[in-house]
Amino acid sequence: MAESSFDGRRVSLGEIDSARSRHMWTRSSVHLTDDLVVVGRWNGTVSAYDRDSLTERWALDHPGSATGLDAVGDLLVVAGRGESGTVAAYDLESGERRWSYETAADVGEPERDDRFARPYVVSLATDADREVVYAAARRYERNGQDRRWHSTVYALEFDGRVRWRYETDASPIALALDDAGNRLAVGFNRCLGDHDIGLVVLESETGEPRWQWDPGTDGDRRVGDVAFDGDRLGVASHGDKRGYLLGPGGEKRWQVDLAVETEIGEETLYAYPNHVHASDGDVAFVTGNTYALESRETGSRHPNEHRIACFDRGGNQRWNESVRGFVHGLSADEGTIVAPCAQNFRVRDPATHAVRQFDLETGDTATWRLDGIATAAAVDGATVAAIEEPVAYHDDECVRGEYALVIGSVT
Repeated sequence: MAESSFDGRRVSLGEIDSARSRHMWTRSSVHLTDDLVVVGRWNGTVSAYDRDSLTERWALDHPGSATGLDAVGDLLVVAGRGESGTVAAYDLESGERRWSYETAADVGEPERDDRFARPYVVSLATDADREVVYAAARRYERNGQDRRWHSTVYALEFDGRVRWRYETDASPIALALDDAGNRLAVGFNRCLGDHDIGLVVLESETGEPRWQWDPGTDGDRRVGDVAFDGDRLGVASHGDKRGYLLGPGGEKRWQVDLAVETEIGEETLYAYPNHVHASDGDVAFVTGNTYALESRETGSRHPNEHRIACFDRGGNQRWNESVRGFVHGLSADEGTIVAPCAQNFRVRDPATHAVRQFDLETGDTATWRLDGIATAAAVDGATVAAIEEPVAYHDDECVRGEYALVIGSVT
């Protein structure tokens, strides 16, 4: 593994509360276009920088935290978390707002002043040919032991009109559009109510369900992420901590153990598969933190926590590497996967703070070390952009890193 401290270009993003030992919720986002680097910040500021000079082109204020970004045609789509759960489209050249939609009108307004209670547009997918933006929004409420989710998946026209809605009482976590643009996969990570299915594949034109799949496990945990490769669908299962490849109608092609329940000493440990990427017959899965069945703290670590593993179209493992810390999300382009790695709260080692690059075919790796934690990343061609956030471990009050955009080149 090639490893070095990051020596690329850097833009300060101002102030943000330092993260602590445990990983924090998503607060920032970054996206690359042909000539721009776009950054979404915790306070709703969205800034576009010239990709070559890093000169700011424009800036705007989005309602709530700007937690997700996508560009399609001449639009920049911003997903937010806040009082209104706003998804909005802005002119990519000027930053002028074209339209906005408040998902709180469907999922409900927050019942208390708490970040977890606020409506959250958790995932976006776009189709330039059909001129549609797909968005998944959710809201969580809790009253004593009564816990509920309210969620809506949308197809939004390029002018902001709603083409269709798909509503449930489960918690969506990820959207994936197939290569032909005909099917939209919706992964649900928590199912507490009447909707008790982890994966629903919708007809993209109408929003009608075409098929569904579930790991068939006890409890409310279901699916962590979904990714299409042609008509096949990779699924990271939170229910049984396995990875799956499904065929066009949901039939199982193969399954692999990722971080399944494992006995170490007197503990039964597991880790959630949080991300999946599928391309050209290969499927890569990323696992997260160690947890124990019987306690919140653990004396050991699951042997497959914080790892990325790639499998071929037959389900055979091609390679397996460590990511060392919690990964908030993946970005990929032309066979290169980039993972922004944050803190490892069980082993507080600043060496886990990094942006890690993986070759999907060979598993070859490169690492850029950061003082702070990497919480978002984007790759486009030979360019990698990432968001660094400061961190102060609970048993070490030293603040490491800063709130910044960092940009460099693929190794």
